[in-house]
Amino acid sequence: MKLGTSSPLSHNTPEEWAEKHRSLRLEAINFHLTCNDDEKLVDEYVKCAKNAGLTIAEVGIWQNTLALDEDKRKEAVRYAIGQLELADRIGARCCVNIMGARGPKWDGAYRDNYSEETWKMGVATIREIIDAVKPVNTFFTIESMPWMIPDGPDEYLKLIEAVDRERFAVHMDVFNWMTSPRRYFYNEDFIDECFSKLGGLIKSCHIKDVRMEEDYTLFFRETYPGNGGVNIKHLIDTALSYDRDMTYIIEHLDTDEEYIRSVRYVQGL
Repeated sequence: MKLGTSSPLSHNTPEEWAEKHRSLRLEAINFHLTCNDDEKLVDEYVKCAKNAGLTIAEVGIWQNTLALDEDKRKEAVRYAIGQLELADRIGARCCVNIMGARGPKWDGAYRDNYSEETWKMGVATIREIIDAVKPVNTFFTIESMPWMIPDGPDEYLKLIEAVDRERFAVHMDVFNWMTSPRRYFYNEDFIDECFSKLGGLIKSCHIKDVRMEEDYTLFFRETYPGNGGVNIKHLIDTALSYDRDMTYIIEHLDTDEEYIRSVRYVQGL
């Protein structure tokens, strides 16, 4: 497996950045520079990653390309196109975004996230981004999410069919799909379902954990690996059965120390 973190970890130079990752026995990185950064600096980071044997797993977008404000939506689409161009230029495994939210918060939960209008807009926007770039070295992906499209493997299959673009693939965060007690308690079965339906299209995975609180009415808390109820070892083994070079990115922690602790835990599995 190729493990990495969503943090660039504290560093002063591209060389130190690459060395820090290698010293932790990491083999994947989440590229933290953007299309707005100096190209020479980008190239220096890419060179250091290559020399250190680090796979560039993901280039993130994290903008709301379905924003209610049309000017903000267009700006988000422009940035997404720039990030996909960057991902293609540096040979990242994927460029990833969420579908988008139809409300004030860029990644918020809203009724209109599931409307037919949103579905059509989302499909058209994905096509627009891919068609503007025509990537050959990377894939555009949408991260699986709990309260917007796609919120399950069958809906992701439907989305892939609707988008109908060769360079549209899957970013798997199975933890975001732990949205019912059945999925949570039988997470091994749900992981198997996700990969049996999507496995050949998955380009990168997130690793964290989920804990279901014993409180009414129902609440799932995202947490660090090993502090929840998801069988992470099963996720790793299942993903590797589809792609021996699968990248796994630990995310949503606050400090280098927390990331390193989680790295050690996952490596221990």
